[in-house]
Amino acid sequence: MKIIVTGRNGQLGSELYDILSSQPDKECIFLDRETLPLDQPEKIAKALSAYKADYFIHAAAYTAVDKAESEEELADKVNHQSSAEIAKYCAENGVKIIAISTDYVFDGNSSRALCEDAAVDPINVYGATKLSGEQAIQKYDPNAIIIRTSWVYSTYGNNFVKTMIRLMTEREEISVINDQIGSPTYAHDLANAIVDIINTEKWLPGIYHFSNEGETTWYDFAAAIKEIKGLNCKINPIPTTAYPTPAKRPAYSLLDKQKIKQHYGVEVPFWRNSLERMLDKLY
Repeated sequence: MKIIVTGRNGQLGSELYDILSSQPDKECIFLDRETLPLDQPEKIAKALSAYKADYFIHAAAYTAVDKAESEEELADKVNHQSSAEIAKYCAENGVKIIAISTDYVFDGNSSRALCEDAAVDPINVYGATKLSGEQAIQKYDPNAIIIRTSWVYSTYGNNFVKTMIRLMTEREEISVINDQIGSPTYAHDLANAIVDIINTEKWLPGIYHFSNEGETTWYDFAAAIKEIKGLNCKINPIPTTAYPTPAKRPAYSLLDKQKIKQHYGVEVPFWRNSLERMLDKLY
């Protein structure tokens, strides 16, 4: 079995590398920005023509949410236009694609866990370009699987967990938003879910949701990090209005995971349990 993976150096790509490298039945090709320049969609078709594969895991993306507000053209090239080219390649070559998307395709006005068919209405450029990417993938390759996820963190890369540990170590007091609701996703768990789907050899196209079980706020997430790490920093809960950012964030983006559990029997660990495992591995 041959698998192409984009985003080798990202959080999810790094976790996929660790998992897939230990499975001898799989030959994996990990592509980075140099080998697959997603900011140049016109070069994607030629770059991919050198590869033959059974599966394509599209984990790479432009994820600088605030920066995207001033770099809309670049974000669109990476998240939308290049995803379209990848979908064309997969459809034309009979390659099964699993593409990663985001909870930011929603407007945040819900009050119940969001199913895959919930209305989409992104409120920032990043979410809009990811939604355009989803739509392009489904247009050019109706056989695709798309997995939306949220609040991703890992032992790899830069993320909320590492930032909180650094700030709580450096400062006596910090402030964290307490009115945005969702669920964190340990990238290792998402990587396991993706590999489980491939290993079942059962292909059910469509959109799926995956994040860790349970719901929380960024404040409660930070409080859990503090407790598990035994840090002494004081955390002040603040509303989103007290911490303005260039890009708006959805106030509520909790994802309903029933579909992926029912279709693929995927295990979805509780968010705090996954956080403990990650922190144990980190230090």
